[in-house]
Amino acid sequence: MPNHVHVIFTPWQSYEPSDILHSWKSYTAHKINQLLQRQGTLWERESFDHLIRSLDYFEYFINYVENNPVAAGLCAKAENWLWSSASHRTT
Repeated sequence: MPNHVHVIFTPWQSYEPSDILHSWKSYTAHKINQLLQRQGTLWERESFDHLIRSLDYFEYFINYVENNPVAAGLCAKAENWLWSSASHRTT
């Protein structure tokens, strides 16, 4: 998405989701600001996280994330979005 990011992940070992998100936001903010030759806040402080507790909910979120660019009118099919996992799915 041009103005936000969706990520589905499972923390590895003892890493906390909040620490992972902080690391991602910090690294990407520095890189994006560097590329755009700007400074300042890039990401919003709050993240909208969801705890996925079932296979049905997991599949719902994968569908939601993959079809978000379609819903936003950025492409006709999820697999056409360059940064989507949809083009890599086998089912």
